[in-house]
Amino acid sequence: MSDENIQVYDVIVLGAGPVGENVADRTSAAGLSTVVIESELVGGECSYWACEPSKALLRPALLYGEAARFPGVAGAVTGPLDARAVLKHRDRMVADWNDQGQVEWLDSAGIALIRGHGRLDGVRQVTVETPDGGTVRLRARQAVAVCTGTRAALPPGLDAVRPWTSREATSATEVPRRLAILGAGVVAVEMATAWRALGSEVVLIAREPRLLTRVEPFAADLVAERLRSSGVELRFGSGIATAERAGGPDDGIHLSLLDGTRIVVDELLLATGRAPRTDDIGMDTVGLASGEWLGTDDTFTVTAVEGEWLYAVGDVNRRALLTHQGKYQARIAGAVIADRASGRELDTSPWGRHTGTADLVAVPQVVFTDPEIAAVGLTTEDAARAGRTVDVVDYDIARVAGALQHDPDYRGRARILIDPDRRVILGATFAGPGVAELLHSATIAITGEITLDRLWHAVPSFPTISEVWLRLLETYRDQRVKS
Repeated sequence: MSDENIQVYDVIVLGAGPVGENVADRTSAAGLSTVVIESELVGGECSYWACEPSKALLRPALLYGEAARFPGVAGAVTGPLDARAVLKHRDRMVADWNDQGQVEWLDSAGIALIRGHGRLDGVRQVTVETPDGGTVRLRARQAVAVCTGTRAALPPGLDAVRPWTSREATSATEVPRRLAILGAGVVAVEMATAWRALGSEVVLIAREPRLLTRVEPFAADLVAERLRSSGVELRFGSGIATAERAGGPDDGIHLSLLDGTRIVVDELLLATGRAPRTDDIGMDTVGLASGEWLGTDDTFTVTAVEGEWLYAVGDVNRRALLTHQGKYQARIAGAVIADRASGRELDTSPWGRHTGTADLVAVPQVVFTDPEIAAVGLTTEDAARAGRTVDVVDYDIARVAGALQHDPDYRGRARILIDPDRRVILGATFAGPGVAELLHSATIAITGEITLDRLWHAVPSFPTISEVWLRLLETYRDQRVKS
């Protein structure tokens, strides 16, 4: 085919979620002509089926729980949550699944958009099947960035019961009377929290012996305790042996569990992990296996493809499956693409302009349950697996005046991990109401490698929950004196 039938851009981005948008923003701002290919909604999974709608469902649940426990306010909480109003709020937060606002932003940034399914078609080549049945052929002068994200990874044998994935769980228009959730991770516990608060009878079925196996056990235990007290049934060390959706609309899904229990529910949410969206994007045309994760170096260049033109950014590279971390990667990848295009030398030293160091040592995450969990860096289990020597410092957050102001019956705990030789923080976990806003200070302390001697000069305001930082330092000082 002649070149006049091919549209040429400096950069082609597959996927217009937050990651793809940020790559495109950085390359376009650097003066590179950039086009984004999107088969669904501009804004991607996070905007319409994950972060935004799930938090819109969770915020009323958490606010209701806090109000119902607070003296002087509890008496004013006289009924259940207005589920219809919460769902309407959710719809507003996702713009009723209309992406026009995000499309307008792309246009204002000078970024071209082609709607359709994009596939790699050889070196720096992409073919797009458009919704009207047409085909658009593209060539990149500089780079192609794969930002296609992930989809729900579903266990086999359950398709016939038409289970929910995270998409259905965050976009449902009615509250199921009975909901079973298979999984023990973030999606499982957040959706259990939200739908129980909205009135569902919830049973959570986990193969694991506890919830949230990647966080500190004390934090997961606090969440499990609160879920149980709210009426969620937790079944650990189990799974689904068989599932059958009965014929009548009110007969529900009949589940036989591995522990021999039989239950009937109206909906089944499978929260069993994520898989890369690489099964139909032309991976084979560049020598890669379809359906596999895309391995990269710390500049987010795909290492298995020669020529430093193919990038994998965000969840698709499996480095850190979090929206904010994907956007961080996008900012770095955009700078790498732009500077390679201009012939500038890359700074690939740790914490350099072109290096995704934070993916390795300082990935922050908040689990929006009751109570919240906020964590960054290493956990004690991470440190043990890596053979790292750390000093562990714990503190009961309820002993901080600001926590009692937040909730007179506050329950929570903080933990930091300290490198005893360098005297810097390697990890932090907070569990308790309102701890999400503590996380960025911990992230800065870790990424900045701020020494404990300097942290003593970071004075927390009184009375706030952040005063727990001072208490942790005091506890560590006392521990060292006693030892």
